Amino acid sequence: MKHLSSGDLLRAQIVNKTSAGMSAKQFIDKGQLVPDDVMVKLIINELNKFKGESWMLDGFPRTVPQAKALYNEKPVDLVINLNVPFEVIIDRIKGRWTHAPSGRIYHTEFNPPKVVGKDDVTGETLTQRDDDKEETVKKRLQIYQNQTEPVLQFYRQHEILTEFTGKYSNEIWPKVYEFLSTKSEPLQYTQYS
Repeated sequence: MKHLSSGDLLRAQIVNKTSAGMSAKQFIDKGQLVPDDVMVKLIINELNKFKGESWMLDGFPRTVPQAKALYNEKPVDLVINLNVPFEVIIDRIKGRWTHAPSGRIYHTEFNPPKVVGKDDVTGETLTQRDDDKEETVKKRLQIYQNQTEPVLQFYRQHEILTEFTGKYSNEIWPKVYEFLSTKSEPLQYTQYS
C-alpha cells in the first residue's frame, strides 16, 4: 500500500522550493492550514501516480471542501479516525528534533540522539521545525478541531468512517491492523490522528 502523508509532501515541496511549497510555507510557519485549492492539487497530482495500487492518505483531507474534492476525484473506500487526546499529541510533537540536511528525525523520549541536540551520523546541530513547536501545535490542533471535525461528519454521512481511540500506537495499531485485514485490495483510504 502506498502511503501519502500531506505533511511529508508539503515538507518535500518546501525543501525543493517549488512554488506550491513556498506558498504553503507562509501558512505553515504561522501555524495555519494550507489553503484547500493548494492541498487538493498537490494530493490529486500525487494520487495520479498510484494507478491500480492501494493507497492511504495521512492527514488529508482536513476540510469539508477538500473532502468533497477528493470524493469527486478519487473516492476513498474507508476513512479511519484515530482519537488521541490533544495533550498526548502535543507531548509527542514538541519532543521532535530534525537534522535538516538529511531529514533524520529524533525524539527526546522515543528516539533520542546519542548526544543531546546532535545528529548521530554527522554530529551537526539538530533543529526543531516551526511546526513542531508547542505554540504552533496548539494552534493547529484548535484549527483541526474547528475545521476537521465537520470532515468526519461528512464521512459518517457516507458511512465509510471507522474510529479507534487510544493514547499509544501499540494500543491502537492492533485494532487498526485487525480491521484492515478484513478488507480486500486495492484499497483507497484516508486516516486522521
